[in-house]
Amino acid sequence: MHQAGSRTVEVDALWRALRAGSKELGFSQIGVAGIDLSSAEPGLLAWLAAGFHGGMDYMAAHGLKRARPAELVPGTASVITVRMDYLPRDTPPDWRAVEFARLAQPAQAQVSIYARGRDYHKVLRQRLQKLADRIAEAIGPFGHRVFTDSAPVLEAELASRSGLGWRGKHTLLLSRDAGSTFFLGEIYVDLALEPTEPTSAHCGSCSACLDACPTGAIVAPHRLDARRCISYLTIEHDGPIPMDLRASIGNRIYGCDDCQLVCPWNRHARRSALPDFDVRGPFAAPTLLQLWAWSEAEFLRHTEGSPIRRIGHARWQRNLAVAMGNALRAPLEAETARAIEAALRERLPQASPLVREHIEWALAQRRALPAAA
Repeated sequence: MHQAGSRTVEVDALWRALRAGSKELGFSQIGVAGIDLSSAEPGLLAWLAAGFHGGMDYMAAHGLKRARPAELVPGTASVITVRMDYLPRDTPPDWRAVEFARLAQPAQAQVSIYARGRDYHKVLRQRLQKLADRIAEAIGPFGHRVFTDSAPVLEAELASRSGLGWRGKHTLLLSRDAGSTFFLGEIYVDLALEPTEPTSAHCGSCSACLDACPTGAIVAPHRLDARRCISYLTIEHDGPIPMDLRASIGNRIYGCDDCQLVCPWNRHARRSALPDFDVRGPFAAPTLLQLWAWSEAEFLRHTEGSPIRRIGHARWQRNLAVAMGNALRAPLEAETARAIEAALRERLPQASPLVREHIEWALAQRRALPAAA
């Protein structure tokens, strides 16, 4: 039995509800973390002081509240953590080789795997709330709040402390039996639950993720400079892509999976049990030209319920223009190169200042082409 405030909670009943509910709702693993994250505060402050958060001003604004759950949600005594795998159900065994092959085709458009299906924020938030409801059915009403990458929460820190995995050198959470292709979620609760055991780290001397990062954003083990990260640049950053990083972005137009693709532990990556993360048609094998042709209305229609919609059409075109410029730098069939150049020039007159600057840069990258027959 466990005393919570003025009432007694049956811990076994709570865990039965957690285990049964998590499996039914598509969660792969659950844990419990305490709320004393004081040992993580110096690292957080140093990361912010270095400016590694880039334009994500909300991270600095929230400051140490990220490391103090009881300040974020008064009354919080424990944090229930969950893992949800996101590889699409039909992911082939050689999925990493397939992804690398697409990266080597400059006229193809590369969207991060997690973003090809439904917006994970919606999926996790709804299912976390259902899990909280299951707990309430088992033990009675309790104070709680659910999170999934939606507030100043140190998700990976809480997950590692609760035994869901360890922090890899790329800063993502790693699991020996699931790699890193999963989302994290939390339920802040007013129950002082016994924390689950953390796991030890198993990266050893491996530096594959540091070596593979196209822009050198992983500046040291466990230290990421978001200002150089392709995921940050193509999703969070709302201004021009820095000139010195554009060529390294290649054909990645939304996010980047490289540090995960090279990680040896992702040979154990798991497919999702949910249809929510199945690849939507437009993102199965798109070319840059196909996506560039979308009007804003088409962009909104194709990205409804997708995490991609949040960047808006202008940033979508900015990202595509960079990728198209990189394609023009690469060896391409002359017909494809001409089609890309023509598509860029056609869009130039009505482009916004942000998109126009990237189109002009892209056109300046074109290789000398043989005369058309």
